[in-house]
Parts: sequence; structure tokens; C-alpha cells
Amino acid sequence: MPVTPRHRLAALVAALVAVPAALLAQDWDYGTRNTPHLAPAFAGQTRAPKLVTTPPPRVEVVARGLEHPWGIAVLPDGRYLVTERPGRLRLVGRDGTVSAPVANLPAVLARRQGGLLDVAIAPDFATSRRIYLTYAKPLGGALSATAAATALLSADGRALEALREIFVQDPPSPTPAHYGARILPDGDHLWITTGEHFTEAERRLAQDPAASYGKVIRLGADGSLPPDNPFAGGPGAAPQVWSLGHRNIQGAAIEPATGALWTLEHGPRGGDELNRIEKGANYGWPVVSYGENYDGTPIGSGKAHGAGFTEPRYFWDPVIAPGGFQFYTGTLFAGWRGNVIAASLNPGGVVRLVLDGDRVTGEERLLHRQARIRDVEIDRDGAILVLTDEPQGRILRLSPGG
Repeated sequence: MPVTPRHRLAALVAALVAVPAALLAQDWDYGTRNTPHLAPAFAGQTRAPKLVTTPPPRVEVVARGLEHPWGIAVLPDGRYLVTERPGRLRLVGRDGTVSAPVANLPAVLARRQGGLLDVAIAPDFATSRRIYLTYAKPLGGALSATAAATALLSADGRALEALREIFVQDPPSPTPAHYGARILPDGDHLWITTGEHFTEAERRLAQDPAASYGKVIRLGADGSLPPDNPFAGGPGAAPQVWSLGHRNIQGAAIEPATGALWTLEHGPRGGDELNRIEKGANYGWPVVSYGENYDGTPIGSGKAHGAGFTEPRYFWDPVIAPGGFQFYTGTLFAGWRGNVIAASLNPGGVVRLVLDGDRVTGEERLLHRQARIRDVEIDRDGAILVLTDEPQGRILRLSPGG
């Protein structure tokens, strides 16, 4: 076949958008612990054996020019819904075409860590067109709260219809940080994660079952309150709460093999956690932690363990600053089925964890220190999609190398 100018252009574009394999294969190290005096509760709870995939995955740029993209959802027709933190929702084609902003979105507080955050589609989206959003809801006087809404995406994809708010965190916060805000449809239910808004005064509310700070929230898929929630009908507790004692959960996924909910949450200086969420469980923040305050002082009791607190299944010190994650369900990457594929904001990249039951047995870093990765999704063909959190953010696609 003759090489035409069109072929040369295609080759040039491919060269420009591909990420060199040398960057993916870069060696990495766990680094020096901030809190070496806080011993793990069991063997393998941190610093699992390092893994290396050879050849490293190929990485291509699907789309560019997204302003601080935060969440991504794959649609049945192969396109993607992507949120931009300043308050925009976009439809992105597989060819990288980025739509005009979708109309009729909720108002957001786009300050510091606030804005339009996660997006997810209902399991029956192909027929219902239902989506879910989370965002920092402005409440006047510089106050805000994590909120969630549901709406229908119009047939032409240009607007939201029948927008309805289904959750607002309480009480309102003066601190535009630590919103949590991952949203996850799960059959007849809906999981929402919240943060505790960072300050020392507000973090204490993570231990208060009446406040929806630092919690995993469980609703019906329609926004209703399930009667079997652990605090439903009880005095002095928010009926939406499923678990408590969290700092800032920005990753949530259902393990396909078990149906269990797992989360990833930010620790302070050290102490990021992978948790398996149990009904009514208390995960300890801010009484116990494997990390320390940013000024080097102890967290709470100064201990990592305590009676009545559930241990993380894995922790990091130094941190990975996790974003979203998925359990790998595709077949494109041989041997990866059931692995955790997680976003890392700092030092940046993609983290792969191998599980044996509820224990981590291996860890790999991809794109290490190459980009702030905010979210992860599995594409319809089994490729891995990631969002880079930057002013000119990108959607990257990882596929097997070689």
C-alpha cells in the first residue's frame, strides 16, 4: 500500500500522543516512612512485594483540554461522560471530540477542592438515561457541603432533564476541602462517600454518627432511605450513614467476586487506606491513624490501633494520595482480573494491587511521577482509562504493550 500524506499525518499524531514506554517502566521505591513507630496490625498490611509488568502497558491520549477533570463514566455507546471541577459536564467521543458543556447542571462552589466532582450512570442507563452527580453545593455565606443529585441525560446529550437532589451533607462547612464525593450505583442501592473538611475542629465529626462528615452513605437508588441501614430509626444518628471514622474517601468500588464495597481514602502525612467496608463499622479517624499531622504531631491518641476500630486492609506511608479506583474486570490484561487499579495524585500515576482474599500480595506503580491521576475507569474493551488532574487535563488509555 503506498504511503500517502494521510498515513504520514496519522503516524505523526500517534507519535505525539503516545507516552514513551521508558516512562512506564521507570523504577520506584516505597520511600521512607513518616511514622515507623506505628507498626502494622498484621503481615502484609503495607509495602507488599513490588511487581513489574513486562512489557509495560502502552499509553495513548484519548482527549485533551479538560479543565481539572474529576470523574469519568463509560456510556453504552462507547462515549464518555467527564466532569470538570469548575462546574462543567462533557461528552467525549472515542475519537477525542469534546462536546460543549452539558446544560442544566446544579450550581457548585468551585473553590479549592470544591466544584463538580463525580459522575456515574445507572445500571439501566441504556433505557433510562439516568446519571448521578456529586458536587460541592454552595449554601451561602461561603458555606458548602458534599451533595448528590440524579438526572436524565437528554437523548441528544446536550442537557440534563428532571434534575433532583438526593443528598446534602450536614452540617454545612466553611472549609472548601475534603469533600469525598465518590458516587457508586450498586443494584437497588447507591453509595456516596464524604470527607470531614480537613480542619481539626471539623474532623472530629467523623466520629459523630449524627453528622455526615467522614462517612460512607447508603441510599436507595431513587434517593430513599433504606430501612436496614445500621443507624436507621436510632436516636442521635443520621439514617443515611453506613460506616464512620473516615478522613476523605475519594475511591469506591464493588469487588465483583464478592459484592463487597471497598474504599480508598486520603490519610494525613502517611496513612492512606484501602478499606473493606462493613455495616456500622468505625474506621478510627481521627482517633487512630497510620499517619501524622503535617506538622509532625500525632493524630488523636497517637496510636494506629484501638478497641472498636476496624483495621484497613492495606495502608501507605508515604502516601499515594488516592483518587478513584476500579477492580479490573476485563480480559485485555492477562492475569489482572480482580486486581485493584487505583489513581495516585501524589507522587502521581497508577497503582495496581493484587489481592488474595482481603489481603494485598503485590503492588505495582505505572506512570510513576508522570501525572496527577484523579480517576480510573475500565473501558468496554478492557483498556484502562485514567484522568489527569491539571488545567489542560487528559483522558489516557492504557492497553497491553509489546
